[in-house]
Amino acid sequence: MLAWLSKKLLSTVMARNRAGDISLTLKLDRNEVTFVFPGSNSWSGVFHGKDEHRRWLERLVRVGVKTDVDEVAVSGFPWRQTVAVRGKSWWDNSSGERIYDNRYIIWAHLRWGRMHDYEVYEDTEKAQALDDYLEAHEPALSAA
Repeated sequence: MLAWLSKKLLSTVMARNRAGDISLTLKLDRNEVTFVFPGSNSWSGVFHGKDEHRRWLERLVRVGVKTDVDEVAVSGFPWRQTVAVRGKSWWDNSSGERIYDNRYIIWAHLRWGRMHDYEVYEDTEKAQALDDYLEAHEPALSAA
């Protein structure tokens, strides 16, 4: 039941993100949240605190990368829960061509329903390929 409720909540959160509204995501963050996106690309890094995470999310929305949830697993007690999320992320260019198509796992720890820390695992070579495409074809969306 908890996994079902969590999936419903995260599906709503990601739908809002896809629509350009990151406020619900940020409401789930603790002020001292730590967000990790591994790899060697413009998206990678360790982001400390809600403000750094907000800037990362703002870029995600500005570029137009979309995310969705496939499955959620939850364990633990409300004061220390672990949540695993499996889903997909994608980006289409202005012609509708799918340029970026990836899968992810988010491994998160929550304290009383708020994100304490989480890390995203995905194919980082695909994230680099998106960077390369944006730099060559959509420089206004590039991190550089």
